[in-house]
Amino acid sequence: MPHDTVTLSGVVDAALADVVVVLHFAFLLFVALGGFLAWRWPWVIRIHVPAVAWALGLVAIGYDCPLTPLEEWFRRRAGEQVAEGGFVDRYIEDVIYPERYTALLRAVVVVAVLVGWGGLVARRRRAAARFDAPRRAGVGPEA
Repeated sequence: MPHDTVTLSGVVDAALADVVVVLHFAFLLFVALGGFLAWRWPWVIRIHVPAVAWALGLVAIGYDCPLTPLEEWFRRRAGEQVAEGGFVDRYIEDVIYPERYTALLRAVVVVAVLVGWGGLVARRRRAAARFDAPRRAGVGPEA
């Protein structure tokens, strides 16, 4: 069978590689904005904290994200070329923003995470104060 023949498995593998790319983008967005999602759904913070820790390790320590080799594996199986570099190198830097802004964007993500978490703490404290106010005033079930 010639190399340029498209097979169903090649199409499926290419589609799965694209799904991994979408998941990678979703993960990055979740790292940046997950704290704000936790304002609406507080349970999200249980997923967001480890996601942020993972992302921090990727940047600080430099280990490889497992989604990148997974995407590359699907691309090879589909008969596609695999570009050099990691996910951010291929799809983010010099595509969405110039590489020279990477440090600035990382700082913006850190600020977004801290504002998200700080807002969550403030919302929880306000909610606890509202719940506690009637009890302190001598009304309610625990008065």
